[in-house]
Amino acid sequence: MTTEVKQSPRERLLEAAATLTYRDGVNIGVEALCKAAGVSKRSMYQLFESKDELLAASLKERAAAFVARALPPADDGRSPRERILYVFERVESQAVAPDFQGCRYLAVQIELKDQAHPASRVAHQIKANLTAFFRSEAERGGVSDPDLLARQLILVFDGASARAGIGADNLTGLVAPTVTTLLDAADMH
Repeated sequence: MTTEVKQSPRERLLEAAATLTYRDGVNIGVEALCKAAGVSKRSMYQLFESKDELLAASLKERAAAFVARALPPADDGRSPRERILYVFERVESQAVAPDFQGCRYLAVQIELKDQAHPASRVAHQIKANLTAFFRSEAERGGVSDPDLLARQLILVFDGASARAGIGADNLTGLVAPTVTTLLDAADMH
C-alpha cells in the first residue's frame, strides 16, 4: 500500500507557478496562482516575499529536471560530438508533445524584458549553464573556437525551441542536420 505524501503549501505554490506560467505566461495573477495551489494569498506572502520571488524559486526548482531531461549523464561514454547531438535529439523529441511551448527559461526572459527581475536572473543563469555545457564539450572535441561554437549552438537551441513552441515549425529532420553542419564546420571530433 502506497501512501501519498501531501504537498506542502510551498510545494503546491511552486508547482502552480511552474504549470501556469509555462502555459499562460509570467503575467499570471497572484489570485490564480493561489487558487490553483489551494493556498491563501496571506500564506503565499508568508512563504515568498513577492510573486517575483515565487516565480524565481519555481524556475530554480525546475532546473534539475530541465538538466536531467536535456543533458546526457556525466561520463556516459559518449563523445563530445554525440553529447551535443543528444541535447538536440531531446529538444526534437520533446517538441512533439502537445503541451510543448518551447524553453520555459527563454520564454521568461523574453516576457519579462527586465534582466534584473529575480526570475529573469534565474533563467539567464540556467541558459548560461547550457551554453557552458556546449562550450565544454566543444573544447573537449578539439574545436579551435569553443566560445563561438557554444554561442552558435545556444542560438540553434533557442531558435528551435521557440519556433516549435509557437507551432511555427516541425523540428523533425531539421535540427540534427543543422547542428551537424555546425559541428563539421568547427571541425569537431
